Amino acid sequence: MTKLALFSLLLLLPLWAVAADMPTSGAPVLIELFTSEGCSSCPPADRLLIDLDRSQPVPGADLIVLSEHVDYWNSLGWQDPWSSAFFSQRQSAYSDRFGLSSVYTPQMVVNGEAEASGNDWSRAKQECQKALSEQKVPVRISGVSVDGSGLRAHVETDALPESVKKADLYMVIALDRTESQVRAGENSGRKLSHVSVVESMTKVGSVSRGKNFAQDVQLKLNSKDQGNLRVIAFLQEPGPGKVVGAALAHLQRN
Repeated sequence: MTKLALFSLLLLLPLWAVAADMPTSGAPVLIELFTSEGCSSCPPADRLLIDLDRSQPVPGADLIVLSEHVDYWNSLGWQDPWSSAFFSQRQSAYSDRFGLSSVYTPQMVVNGEAEASGNDWSRAKQECQKALSEQKVPVRISGVSVDGSGLRAHVETDALPESVKKADLYMVIALDRTESQVRAGENSGRKLSHVSVVESMTKVGSVSRGKNFAQDVQLKLNSKDQGNLRVIAFLQEPGPGKVVGAALAHLQRN
């Protein structure tokens, strides 16, 4: 192949810049929002999550947000394009753990330890501040690459402290930003915006007390908009229980 031909081929390939968020002085706090485009009280919570992601309003905290769209609203007029039974099941597991009589939306879960209405930032903020006092296990994402339908990354964690017997390591692929024009249901006629919409959440391994973790992982990509992604890794005690560490990387197209 001539140099000119090689140069022409390179111009046809997508260029990706993977920016692992630089370490900050803030402690990572994972905020999960269980939401639905079929729920009329959810859009304010969706907007709040966008603001939390952008403004990072808790001093000393690095808020890592996840928007998890449940599917139990889909029978009421609008099929949420981001919804999944997986997130409904995850929320139900939290509901059992917190002793709630039923699931509801919008709901925020902070660091796997506490829940609040997705529109009640005052209470959720208190839980974020409480989470700052807890020991965090450093998590690192590196070597992220995309090749068509797959995403590869290297993920590492420090050793679990003596206070944690076991933790599961999850890798998340999320759409950085999305918009929908809702045409039916409670939000009919509204244009809704979301941040960090989870497309997949995969358990890639487990870590035992006193042990660390280092592994190359490969994840399937569902999205065609591969320049609009973020990758999150988090360590969570089984249950689902307390989140003891988390990290975030953005994938951007040059």
